[in-house]
Amino acid sequence: MELLLAAVAALAVYGVFHGLRMYRADAKLPGDLAVALEVGASRTSATGSAIDRLGMRYAPSVLRMMGPKRVDKVRRKLDMAGNPGGMTVDRYAARRAVYSGLGSLTALTMFMSGQVVLAVIFLVYGFLWTDALIRVAIGRRKEDIERTLPDFLDVLAVVVSAGLGFRQALERVSEKYQGPWSDELRITLRQMDMGVSRRDAFDQLRRRNDSEQVSMFVSALQQGEELGAPIVDTLIQIANDMRRTDAQNARRKAAKAVPKATLIVTSFMLPGTMILITVGFYYASGVDFNSVFGG
Repeated sequence: MELLLAAVAALAVYGVFHGLRMYRADAKLPGDLAVALEVGASRTSATGSAIDRLGMRYAPSVLRMMGPKRVDKVRRKLDMAGNPGGMTVDRYAARRAVYSGLGSLTALTMFMSGQVVLAVIFLVYGFLWTDALIRVAIGRRKEDIERTLPDFLDVLAVVVSAGLGFRQALERVSEKYQGPWSDELRITLRQMDMGVSRRDAFDQLRRRNDSEQVSMFVSALQQGEELGAPIVDTLIQIANDMRRTDAQNARRKAAKAVPKATLIVTSFMLPGTMILITVGFYYASGVDFNSVFGG
């Protein structure tokens, strides 16, 4: 067992030095990954950049093992997450290779030392950590967009009613906002500048965001355009519907929180309180229960 642990430790040391040699070597990167590292360097941290460079040689292999369908799903998730930290598909593959390798090596070490639970935890961490970060980023981005959208539509309606066209008003208002929704609108506007029709550009906006409110906005906008409804009335109606939906969702979350709070109180706080009361009575009474029950 000691020889096996020593071999694992030596393998780990070799992996660290090999990774450092790769990081410092002037290796020729794949074209897509080189662009990804260059473009995303200003958006990622120093640690993230180091991890990307450690896994850069294995990124093409990871992408091949994932397959085209899986790569497309990851690309869509990254779009929905807003490419957090400058992450692209190539960066995702590089980080997946590094985290999976480190997690597997640590899990093997823990397993050999008899710590099976820790081995499973490190193994799961290695393979799922990158996807977990993307999922969290998707949730945060969705909440931010849904919180911003109703107020944005109110301002947009005011600007349109002042006489600007919808295209000009959309660009003017998006410049005044900061955050993921403003970024999404700038992407849509640039697509329209490049010749994409307004309908297709907003369809792509809907596909990039897993949000009911964004889907509601795009659908109502397209229906109003087809039916010839005034754009100002359409925007105001969408904003009111979104606020009504937010209120319903808030009430629904509150209704779900009450049983959870009751369960926590019943399962943990009530027994704990009873134990404290019983122990307090025991020490405050001054009765020697050993002598009472011992005869």
